[in-house]
Amino acid sequence: MYKVFVNDKPLYLTNEIRKETDFQLFLLDGIDIGALISRMFSNKVQKAWLYHPDEKEALKALKSKLPVSKAGGGLVYNNKGEVLFIFRNGKWDLPKGGTEKGEEMEDTAMREVTEETGVKKLSIVRKLPKTYHVFKRNGHYRLKITHWYEMKSSYSGLLKPQLEEGIEKVAWLKPSEIPLALDNSYENIKLLFEEEYT
Repeated sequence: MYKVFVNDKPLYLTNEIRKETDFQLFLLDGIDIGALISRMFSNKVQKAWLYHPDEKEALKALKSKLPVSKAGGGLVYNNKGEVLFIFRNGKWDLPKGGTEKGEEMEDTAMREVTEETGVKKLSIVRKLPKTYHVFKRNGHYRLKITHWYEMKSSYSGLLKPQLEEGIEKVAWLKPSEIPLALDNSYENIKLLFEEEYT
């Protein structure tokens, strides 16, 4: 199952049919994906399941309907076990950004962490699950696929928010502070912490 967030509301791409309770079920073959996304953006649909016997086909169909943006980001731990967060648009988030032509995704993720936060001395520990979300830019919907990496850093210097990207602050949060930050974060960011904090 793929979980795609549309305006922070879940759209599940699934190969299971379930009885509708608090969500609406749509068949991939019979739905206008663009219209469904538009209805989710305008709060007419709060939660949806998009069914196809092969959920990878559902993801392919979504990719064929929307331009795809690829990004890389980091869930970064320091030597004290604190996690690096950024604060932008009134919410806590993790550093991430778009890939440049010819760039490997791991390099994108490390470059974006350094650019957005000032944190250096990064090393990748492991690949984390990708996240998917639909956003609107210049009146058009796009699907953003973010490749996440768990990283560690021994950097103890100044944190520098990338102001031109709208980042207001950067902070190392202690494990005890993370659940509160996640209460004011995005659903796709919460997914990365599911095992530990939810």
